[in-house]
Amino acid sequence: MKHIQFILLLSIILFTSCGKETSEVDPGSFTVKGSITDFEKVGLNAPSEAQEINLTGEALTKSLLSVVTGDFEIAVDNGPYSKQATISANMVNRGVKLKVRCIPTSVGELNGILTISGDNLTSITYDLKAAGVEKLLLVSTFSNQRLAFGGGYSQKAEGSFTFNTDPEKVETITMYVKLSCPSEGCNAWDMYANIRLQDPVTEEWFEIGRFITPYGVDNSELPKGLPIDVTDFKSLLTGEVNLRSFIEVWGADGWLLSLDFEVIEGTPDYKYYAVAPLLDYAQHSLSGIPYGVQNDFKLDKCITIPGNAEETTLRTTISGWGHATPNDPDGRPCAEWCFRTHQVLIDENPLFEHTMKGIGCDQNPVKPQFGNWQPDRAGWCPGMEVPVRNDIFDYARAGESFCYKYQLEPWINDMQSTADNKNAYYAITSFIVVKSNTPIDLPVVG
Repeated sequence: MKHIQFILLLSIILFTSCGKETSEVDPGSFTVKGSITDFEKVGLNAPSEAQEINLTGEALTKSLLSVVTGDFEIAVDNGPYSKQATISANMVNRGVKLKVRCIPTSVGELNGILTISGDNLTSITYDLKAAGVEKLLLVSTFSNQRLAFGGGYSQKAEGSFTFNTDPEKVETITMYVKLSCPSEGCNAWDMYANIRLQDPVTEEWFEIGRFITPYGVDNSELPKGLPIDVTDFKSLLTGEVNLRSFIEVWGADGWLLSLDFEVIEGTPDYKYYAVAPLLDYAQHSLSGIPYGVQNDFKLDKCITIPGNAEETTLRTTISGWGHATPNDPDGRPCAEWCFRTHQVLIDENPLFEHTMKGIGCDQNPVKPQFGNWQPDRAGWCPGMEVPVRNDIFDYARAGESFCYKYQLEPWINDMQSTADNKNAYYAITSFIVVKSNTPIDLPVVG
């Protein structure tokens, strides 16, 4: 009898033990490395560039399920894209890439969720975001163009590039400036730089964007590069376009510059733009308007606006240079550091103001840098684009004529600065831009 009881007791123990082991089998674990950022603008029914995250398992025993919602798709390694994917434990334990892309089916804000889950495992989710646009074109121009001084290199480069765009359909054009370091390393200083395009009729070179190089580092923190809105020049950014890049660098190390244009076609604010230059004192940092001294720079023009203009805008880019005195009460010399407010006069009446003050250099996305990048300059920062100042007239002034004048805030240079350069300058370009839904002629500037 005792023998039978022992066998029964042993059977109960074994059964209980087996059941406990089965319920507590370790499912293993997995980790995810990488992030998914805003996909931003993506053309209708055209796949975006994929973003990747890495899945790695640790003794994972069961498959993972990845599911995506909205106008998004996923793929495992180099596999096909779909709305969901089952990934075996063995694959995850070896490590796999999960790719995510967006294919918009509508215009406007797009949202989705990526979920990665498994039995008895904590799910991981990613919020996905994009903006659907009717059509997006990417035009690549300069690619790792070496700009330097000495060593057989030049501060300038020119090239001709094809823009397969229809200006009547263009909503926006954004120019992205990407800066990389040569093998010798990036140049150590914050240097004046710009991009120009050539008017095919007058052969003039128009500054379409200005930027300042960072101190000794690239701008890879910005995946696309520094963004500059160049939509005002859409009438010229079509067909064969001549571009010139310039960095005022004084070293044989220099920079590798890449330049891309993101063109969005759809329903523009106005079909037709025409742009004409007013001021161009910006060939380099010290070619600007001498500040605080007598000079013969012409800062006024008379303008006649086409009769069918529906909107009229002034586009100005301005940055200050030099360490001239007297310093402001807070110790700021001119014109790199001193805060000033300049006026745009129309028929001698002040209509627009340009306040040259700090724009938040310590919040620069290109950081850290190796130099004095954090203190605020007068309207610019090392490693950032120089702001474009767009002033829209309260009405288009169609068919009217008026006189324009740029007026600097009064100040006198005492020429007592101990800096190498006792002068102050404002490098400036200004354009008049007219817009219409019917074909429009250039404004007449004289």
